[in-house]
Amino acid sequence: MSIVKVSNLRKKYGKFTALDRINLEVNRGEIYGFIGPNGAGKTTTIRIMLGILKATGGKAEIFGLDAWKDAVEIHKKVAYVPGEVNLWPNLTGGETIDLFVKLRGSNNKSRRDELIERFDLDPSRKCRTYSKGNRQKVALIAAFASDADLYILDEPTSGLDPLMENVFQECVREAKQEGKSIFLSSHILSEVEKLCDKVSIIRQGKIIETGTLEELRHLTRTSIFVQTKETIPALNELKGVHDIEEKDNSIYFQVDTEELANVIKYISQFEILKLESAPPTLEDLFMRHYKGEAGEV
Repeated sequence: MSIVKVSNLRKKYGKFTALDRINLEVNRGEIYGFIGPNGAGKTTTIRIMLGILKATGGKAEIFGLDAWKDAVEIHKKVAYVPGEVNLWPNLTGGETIDLFVKLRGSNNKSRRDELIERFDLDPSRKCRTYSKGNRQKVALIAAFASDADLYILDEPTSGLDPLMENVFQECVREAKQEGKSIFLSSHILSEVEKLCDKVSIIRQGKIIETGTLEELRHLTRTSIFVQTKETIPALNELKGVHDIEEKDNSIYFQVDTEELANVIKYISQFEILKLESAPPTLEDLFMRHYKGEAGEV
């Protein structure tokens, strides 16, 4: 079942096109990664989904409701964490969390206390004394302590240390297990790769790739390092082989994933002494689209 449906979404600021016919769909119980560098259009898309900005064209629907017209109704079942969290300076962290949770109609004190402990937050301190990382913790605790059906997370781990990033990832997986949907916007590729079922890559306001991680990996290349007893002739003539480098009787090269079996079969004739392969990563795909661009990562 579709929880979020964005169709041909456009946003213009005068002559500048921030979003150009964006399409995406998030299903129930799915973690959806939305990746791209700063300025690619991630936050603009999220603001339209939340009813903060009005689209120039196209549609954004959440729970089957119009994101702009039905924003108040939608927000009852959505938890949102921005990358830059601003809090009331004179409230304590605990008071702020309680306020956010009550606004969403939840009051699960044991869940709140458990999350405060897991994120190692001192809830008695005033928000004005918090570091950026602690402000993020307040927003994350408030979100995960709420009984939301959809979590919209825009660069949510900004300012968190690696230990707290692990706690965040655990919370996301737990939400998924409960059948919740998570829309995760990030430029931290390892985070997306660990968590997401499906990924869209946005570049200059356009979505350029969408699919599961397995589907996207078919578009990338596997790195191969090989040593053989005999010289491998005509390797550069094999279909799918790229970027060959020879050094000290070793060969480094890249191969298109769909041609991997044929290439391995060919080089095995020459008595392999050592073979290492590195699977393609989301980063490989990401860099393929952004390398050499004016708006590089």
